Amino acid sequence: MKHITVIFISLIVLGCTNNGVVVNFDDDKSDAIRQHFQHYLNNDMEGLKSLWSPELQVFLNSSEAISLDDLVGLLGAQHETFSIEMQWGSKQDIGYWVETTSYPGGDAYDPVTVTQTWFNWIATSKLTGEIITLPANINFMWGDDGKIAAEYHMYDTTQMVAAIETAQAAAMTE
Repeated sequence: MKHITVIFISLIVLGCTNNGVVVNFDDDKSDAIRQHFQHYLNNDMEGLKSLWSPELQVFLNSSEAISLDDLVGLLGAQHETFSIEMQWGSKQDIGYWVETTSYPGGDAYDPVTVTQTWFNWIATSKLTGEIITLPANINFMWGDDGKIAAEYHMYDTTQMVAAIETAQAAAMTE
């Protein structure tokens, strides 16, 4: 019984050691992403660009990065087609969930800081009035210069793309 107690205490002590991972909700990087989202909602491309690294890589549901010009074009098309809101859960006062996690380096990887966000992207078509709600997760990896070095967007774009294509086709026939 004495050995079991020693083993149990050892497991608790060793199992509760700090692994160096730090999660924050109200840090500078989380706040910067909240402001970044406000720039997005206000269709302020210059505000968005102020936080992007010149070498920004953006992955939209793909392992292939798109260019910064492609991203800016897509964001512009979203705002031309939709009135956009972002909401976490059922409470509009939250807007979106933002947390920043700093991971220590290890033998196989360098230290990294990632800001993770979750929200519902709610868009009302300016053409049809149709409302699209997309659950979204976007992760932002920070560079050494304090700018966003990479973005990973994870959400189903099927309805969004179809509505943008419909709006663009309608604009061509006018």
